Amino acid sequence: MRVSLLIGAAGIIGLGACTNPDGTMPGSNMSRTQQGALIGAAAGALYGAQRDDDNNNQGRDAARGAILGAAAGAVAGNILERQEQDLRQVMTTPGVQIINRGDYLQVILPSGLLFASDSAAVSGQAQNDLYGLAQSLQRYPNSRVEIYGHTDSTASEAYNLDLSQRRAQSVGGILTAAGVSSARLAMIGRGESQPVASNNTESGKAQNRRVEILIRPTR
Repeated sequence: MRVSLLIGAAGIIGLGACTNPDGTMPGSNMSRTQQGALIGAAAGALYGAQRDDDNNNQGRDAARGAILGAAAGAVAGNILERQEQDLRQVMTTPGVQIINRGDYLQVILPSGLLFASDSAAVSGQAQNDLYGLAQSLQRYPNSRVEIYGHTDSTASEAYNLDLSQRRAQSVGGILTAAGVSSARLAMIGRGESQPVASNNTESGKAQNRRVEILIRPTR
């Protein structure tokens, strides 16, 4: 029975990790709250099965884990749904992407919106969106925020890594200036190491020049 539970739960969790570009499950009309409950139930059943070291009451332990996991997953999914909608209202500059990944939110800002060429100074227009983001983070305080700077492959690898780090720190500086605790923030430069498109074309390079902000609930 335990083996069946492990296989079934792992399959559901794996399905939850497969999402469309808009963050929804392929072929699914479920809300993020429902998806969170489903994945949480699977994870809880998996945990309950693993905890049953004496092989007694396997069904009871798995069921308890599923109930607790479903409740926690539903709460987390509902919070992410609400924060996603909140961000869409305060971050209105064209080109900004807000994606609900199920267990975290991903905000993608093209560097062209944030910075002048070869600069780490945030533009005035982009600051408005970042202040809106900061206000949302304060309304939803139970999360950690990872800020990643990315560049294209123009210039040297060392230069790009330094530029991406300075840009991530600039974005983090705006958020802390707007009231977000620095303890919640991690600012990391990735340089040219994680392209999302080919660096052989100008359009690909433009996609690679970006700042990604990941908002991960902590409870």
